[in-house]
Amino acid sequence: MIFDYGNVLCQSQPVADTAAMASILNLPLAQFREVYWRFRIPYDAAALSPIDYWNSVAQAASRTLAPSAISELIAIDSQSWSHPAPHMPQWARDLRAAGLRTAILSNMPVSVRDYVLGCPWLPEFDARVFSCDLGVCKPAEAMYQECLRALGAAARETLFLDDREPNVRAAEALGMHAILYTNASDAAREILSRFSLPVTFA
Repeated sequence: MIFDYGNVLCQSQPVADTAAMASILNLPLAQFREVYWRFRIPYDAAALSPIDYWNSVAQAASRTLAPSAISELIAIDSQSWSHPAPHMPQWARDLRAAGLRTAILSNMPVSVRDYVLGCPWLPEFDARVFSCDLGVCKPAEAMYQECLRALGAAARETLFLDDREPNVRAAEALGMHAILYTNASDAAREILSRFSLPVTFA
């Protein structure tokens, strides 16, 4: 069983955290979100360091950041992705306790990865594959192949949950089973209808 992290194992960023980051840059929320995501793929792939990422965000908005502001942005950003989603972390824990091998497969920058791995609510996994360690992001095939290698599993033996359709389709193209995740209730219904897996949150 392979889980995406953002919006699957964890909740979406709280608006309060996004607003706090926008405030540091003195930007309207909508403009902040646009520049925040504009450079996220190279940041997730470790092509940009945390300092370079936030300087790129600032420069795109015609802002300049002091080192203390960058440190604050890194801290808020990392913390903003650390809120557990309902049901899914415990389900991942239950599946592993039942004998299934489990994995995280996530696009994530180094600073967020380091913060998330310290969260006490995060279950143990047999494999943890992050884009910042591989230098590529989903839906690149290398991400999925590394996860399968780490799990010691064939593609056809795995089920992958992700909230982005391109990532789900890429997994299916490799022969993995996959579900486009929107919420726990819908995921439970689809899992029960398609697979023989114990679902403890239906």
